[in-house]
This record gives sequence, C-alpha cells and structure tokens, in this order.
Amino acid sequence: MLNIRQPAVADRFYPGDPQALTRMLDHLLAAAHPPAVPAPKALIVPHAGYVYSGPVAATAYATLAQVKDRIERVVLLGPSHRVPFHGLAAPSAAAFATPLGLVPIDRAAIEPLLKLPQVQILDAAHAWEHSLEVQLPFLQRVLADFKLVPLVAGESEPEAVAEVLDRLWGGPQTLILVSSDLTHYLDYHTAQRIDAATSQAIEFLRPEGIGEDQACGRVPLRGLLTLARRRGLKAQTLDLRNSGDTAGGRDQVVGYGAYALFPGPSAPGRGEGAKTERGLPHGL
Repeated sequence: MLNIRQPAVADRFYPGDPQALTRMLDHLLAAAHPPAVPAPKALIVPHAGYVYSGPVAATAYATLAQVKDRIERVVLLGPSHRVPFHGLAAPSAAAFATPLGLVPIDRAAIEPLLKLPQVQILDAAHAWEHSLEVQLPFLQRVLADFKLVPLVAGESEPEAVAEVLDRLWGGPQTLILVSSDLTHYLDYHTAQRIDAATSQAIEFLRPEGIGEDQACGRVPLRGLLTLARRRGLKAQTLDLRNSGDTAGGRDQVVGYGAYALFPGPSAPGRGEGAKTERGLPHGL
C-alpha cells in the first residue's frame, strides 16, 4: 500500500472541500499584484490560515506564473511547531495528500540527504505540521506537475541548513520555498516596526539580523539567506502585512511577509543546470 501523508489542517487553515478550496485560491491569486521581479529561484511565504495570511502568500505565488511550466521540483522547508528535534526531518511517505490530490515526493532526492548527520526520517515531525501543508494547495493550483522535497526544520545552525539546500539547489527546474511567519502576538505598530527590520535583513541577505522572536521559521530562513548570499542572489520584499491588515484585530497581531530571491547580475552558476529536476489559526 502506498504510504501517503494525509492532510492535518484541512477545514481549519483552509477549506477541505476541493471546490471551495479552488475558488478561494483563485480569488486570492487574482487579487494578488506583486511587483515585477525576475523569475524567482526561492520564495519566502507565510503559513497561517488562508483568511489571515493567504493574501500575502498569494503575492509570492503569483510571481511563479512566468515559470510555472518550467518548475519540476519544489524544495519546501518549514519550522516544526509540535515536535522538538535537532536537524531536518524528511518523511517516509511517497506522497502528500491535499483536497486537490496527491503531491509525489522526490524520494530519489531525499535518500542521499540521509547520509548527512543533520537529516533524518522523522514522520512524527510531519504528521501534524501545518507550515508545509498549507503551501501545497497553492503550489498545486499554480504549477504544473512537480515533485516535492519536504523538510521540517528543528534546531539547526544556518550552515547545516545551507549545506542541505546547496545539495538540492539544481537548475531553474527547482524552486526553493521557505515557510515562515514573522512576529507573533505583538501590538500592531510594534509588529510593523520589527517586521520592517526583519524584511531589511532578508533583503540584505543578513541571517544574523533575524532574532529568535522575529520569525518562527528562522532556522530554514537563516539557512536560505546564508546560501543565497554565497550564490549571489538578490532578495526583494513582495508584500508585508500582518493579521491586523487582513482579518484580525490590532491588539495582538501576527506578521506575514512574502519575498522573492533571484539571481543577481553576477550570480555564480555553481550547480545551476547540472540536473533536471476548531477555529482558524492566524499564526502558529
């Protein structure tokens, strides 16, 4: 029997009915108006319930329209919210299910990673994790056929994450996606100030500028920025809001940012082209 990871947060973070989910995704994507950017190599996207962070996430996914037929593999990293562990956790599953169908896992890409000390198979980290799951319906709606390399991040150093991403970098057929919200449960104006500083750190590719309380996905985010700086990428903010701007009050908000990373004028091509490749929570 095929080992399939079933949805854990359908009907909570996003509609569980396929038609309702498709309508919501299409509405969010149609309303998104990202600034013009080159074809992204990597995206940073929030992961709350769609009514809260969906408009910001859609701004990032709308940039993929120009490359939707080219992307064959998505490397997806997000933080662990439930299971404490060290390193990066891969699943044993052959596919992840959503209300829109199955997303096949790139087992051939995962197996060599298991030789690294920071990578392990840990299904418990994936079973109830929403930071990866909420990205999948967007990807299914925006892209053609693609395979997925899903990694949940526990405690890990930026260099350890960067090493894994470097091995998965591939060519233009591979998209890197980091799932992260920004500040949590601060007042509206304090959140705006801190999230603006985080956005500046991202745009300047400064992983050391992202503190523990600035982004729940700081572990994969710092790893991506470390490697992006090494590979000469540029980063641009696409959207920056919080739950007080979308669907919540302003006493305690959660910050959401969307960012695109793309090759700069003199970005090194090392490895490029080498291979083909219960309530709706507003922030956790």
